[in-house]
Amino acid sequence: MQPVKHLFFDLDHTLWDFNSNSKSTFQHIFNHHDVGVDMKDFISIYEPINAKYWQLFRHNKISKEDLRYARLKETFDVLKYKANDDLISVLSEDYIENLANYNQLFPNTIEVLSELKPFYQLHIITNGFKEVQAKKMISSKIDHFFETLTTSDDAGCKKPNPEIFAYALNLAQAEKEESLMIGDNIEADVEGARKFGIEAVLFGKDDTFGGDQITCLSELKTILK
Repeated sequence: MQPVKHLFFDLDHTLWDFNSNSKSTFQHIFNHHDVGVDMKDFISIYEPINAKYWQLFRHNKISKEDLRYARLKETFDVLKYKANDDLISVLSEDYIENLANYNQLFPNTIEVLSELKPFYQLHIITNGFKEVQAKKMISSKIDHFFETLTTSDDAGCKKPNPEIFAYALNLAQAEKEESLMIGDNIEADVEGARKFGIEAVLFGKDDTFGGDQITCLSELKTILK
């Protein structure tokens, strides 16, 4: 492997604290629309349901619109909260509209990106929706660290499809051998990158995973040495 010159990061759940920001967004829109559910109960049901629908979305089994609607519909059904289709549609739209207004990052994100920026070209590869991802980066004040942003909408496919990695490398004018992917999802980020020929680091803890993994972004510096 050549010396690493390009670092490709996932955004949600890797740099941008999706769960924290998502919870704040739901609290805001539920208050606005007088949705009377306990937030702790809602989040405990919603998060695994959301993960399930995102996996279906990654594999092109549902559309973006289906994902946005079904994850809320199923959560309300489990909670036995009566929400008609109009309310679910409005909440779905308001959630996307407001999500980027919250900007909690994982610990040490700004510090680590600041240290890496002089020595590496930094990039984002994300399956998140194009209309939201750039806003998230601007709101959390990390957009200036990155040379390129590749979304699944831009590439026309989603991680782990090799075509999104090919698109990102072409946009960054980078070679596989001088690139490294960092992300939280083993299937989409790590295995997807490796199958394409890019080395990858898992952001998270998984005892079944045999490769490099970090639980704090500051640990990335030890892997890059």
